[in-house]
Amino acid sequence: MSRTVITFGTFDVFHVGHLRMIERASELGERLVVGVSADELNRRKKDRDPVFSEAERLAIVGALKPVDEVFIEESLELKRDYILKYSADVLVMGDDWAGRFDEFNDVCEVVYLPRTPAISTTALIEKIAQA
Repeated sequence: MSRTVITFGTFDVFHVGHLRMIERASELGERLVVGVSADELNRRKKDRDPVFSEAERLAIVGALKPVDEVFIEESLELKRDYILKYSADVLVMGDDWAGRFDEFNDVCEVVYLPRTPAISTTALIEKIAQA
């Protein structure tokens, strides 16, 4: 029986940490679905516009070999709906969200993966801005 894995992220200024997260998530099942945060959602979450538009981020993530399907995540409050819509067996999130999505254990397995050390989109944007 095949397992569908779902994960979410902004994936702005795509870097090796994003790639490793997607690769590790894909190893937990046979099908990987990725929700890419909408521009408006990113504004609400991080109080700033993403560097790359949602269309560009959707294209980048969708082009990755491990990714089977991508969609725009409009709201954090719709996570359960997305899990059910895509029939996900596993929800994968970074461990910076540890415990935050345990409520979904009733519909799927919830896995928190460690983040790649010493790399973050925010740090990259700040480093570029200072250059």
